[in-house]
Amino acid sequence: MCARYNLHSDPKLLVDQFGVEVGIPMPRFNIAPTQFVPLIRPAIDKPGREVASLKWGLIPSWADDIRIGARHINARAETVAEKPAFRAAFKRRRCLVPASGFYEWTGPPKKRQPHMFSMADARPFAFAGLWEKWEHYGEQIESFTILTTEANELCSQYHDRMPVIVHRNDYELWMQGEPAEVGVLLRPYPCDDMCARAVSPRVNNSRNEGPDLLDDCS
Repeated sequence: MCARYNLHSDPKLLVDQFGVEVGIPMPRFNIAPTQFVPLIRPAIDKPGREVASLKWGLIPSWADDIRIGARHINARAETVAEKPAFRAAFKRRRCLVPASGFYEWTGPPKKRQPHMFSMADARPFAFAGLWEKWEHYGEQIESFTILTTEANELCSQYHDRMPVIVHRNDYELWMQGEPAEVGVLLRPYPCDDMCARAVSPRVNNSRNEGPDLLDDCS
């Protein structure tokens, strides 16, 4: 699964990676569910891509209670095309969620040790995401979820699931391809291109922020 990640890459690297200015107002080292964060999607009224700030935790358009979004921070790649909460978004509203790293934990509940996973070359990357618009009672919220798949050999040492990471050559296919075409992208990312290390236990509290959260605790 993916329940916490970070986005702190140099803005120039983000432009090079995604072809658009992500425009984060400040580096984020402890992004948590229900927060508003940037994602990249096809521009709605013009050609190209756009960046939008959406709430993490997908709220289906038919939901009566927005709190359902807290249960939809992730969507399993194996069932996303059929699940009522995600199937409409999977057909028409696929997006990229830019990240610099993500976290998983080991150890007992009271002594959880976070580990950060990132690209071996430290470049930013993108999770496969879905977004949805919810509008009821005069209120409108755009929200998103991150797809997960079985863990690769590196991540499986910490968890049996990992976020789906989209290779940069497949960005357009993921966002614009037909649903029948994109299934091949929903696979574990090659572990040889990734690295992992223990980081500060301060990551455990989602209220904590700052670069010191990435202090090496190996």
